[in-house]
Amino acid sequence: MTLPLIVYRSLRQHALSTVVTAGGIALACGLLMCVWMVKTQAQAVFTSTTSGFDAVLGARGSKLQLVLNAIFHLEASPGNVAAADFEMIRRHPMIKTAIPLAVGDNLRGFRLVGTAPELFTNVEYAPGKKFTIRAGGKVFAADAKEALAGSFAAQRLGLKVGDTFRPFHGLAFDPKAEHADDFTVTGILEPTNTPVDRVIWIPLRGLQLMSGHDPKAATDVSAVLLQLRTPMAGLQLDMMYNKQGNRLTFAYPVGAIVAELFGKIAWFDQVLALVAYLVALVAAGSVLASIYNSMSARRRDLAILRALGARRRTVFGAVLAEAAAIGALGAAVGFAVYYGLFAGVAGVIRAQTGVVLDLGAKHPVLWICPLAMIGLCALGGIVPAWKAYRTPVAETLAPVS
Repeated sequence: MTLPLIVYRSLRQHALSTVVTAGGIALACGLLMCVWMVKTQAQAVFTSTTSGFDAVLGARGSKLQLVLNAIFHLEASPGNVAAADFEMIRRHPMIKTAIPLAVGDNLRGFRLVGTAPELFTNVEYAPGKKFTIRAGGKVFAADAKEALAGSFAAQRLGLKVGDTFRPFHGLAFDPKAEHADDFTVTGILEPTNTPVDRVIWIPLRGLQLMSGHDPKAATDVSAVLLQLRTPMAGLQLDMMYNKQGNRLTFAYPVGAIVAELFGKIAWFDQVLALVAYLVALVAAGSVLASIYNSMSARRRDLAILRALGARRRTVFGAVLAEAAAIGALGAAVGFAVYYGLFAGVAGVIRAQTGVVLDLGAKHPVLWICPLAMIGLCALGGIVPAWKAYRTPVAETLAPVS
């Protein structure tokens, strides 16, 4: 028990420097784990979020913009798809399901999307998972001014079954742009942890014929969500719309297109990781500096230990163990920092996209990072440990005349 007792007393004696140094280590460890987990989880969740569809058909433009608009409800629509084009793709033998979308309005900042009731009755938004509505609610009728609210939107807006509201024109909330149409909430969707949760859904015709909208575009749609019968259909439709046609864009496959987004912002992840690594190095350096700077005050204590029979390697091990203990303390507190940072980032991502990250997810980085920090701190303790190892007993204990 000699070595642990020496380490404990030393940590207690230098409590302030220990707490400050461990705090820096905790910040570095928590930041590293958070950056890594958010990056890996976000990429996996976003690329797998397709709302149950294989492709999106929309106006000529960017495939990424089309997917972000139709699947994640983030971007503005690149344009409209004529009713004839929608009918053609809906009747195409390679298409299993075609669900139209129309956008352009909001309810106090939450996007209003016009669609067909079949989206909520016939489509699985994930394998084996269909949309469910809370007790007492139902899907809107195709020809009625009714609405089905996503769970997150309903919570934030305080909506319940039977409530009525008036939409606002545009994707950004402007209190002066209120429509004259009244819609009644007929149901609240159960949470799906997808972008669907952030949307207020209304009948397609309800949005197309809303007061103030262009009557010439009353039959147009913003995009069409598609389920294909075979993967080969995706390649053939890509050839037909993207390579041979020049009016519409066929975005396929959805997951691969979203992956392009992460490829474009990979530099941001690298910057965050670099900052975390620098913080880790500074924290390890602070361990070295903290212990090394206190060596002058410890010289006599170490010499007394040597005089009482402690071996050089015991003294060396005590200082090294102290550095590792500070690292372990910081790593332990680092988990609290990680959970706090991760919960904050996950909350922002959910509020902005509807996508939910799992705070309880497991990953090797959650044990590799703390162990690496402890090892790095122990490495930083080698220099002061060597200085302690070389402490001359006779000279240090000699009385000062």
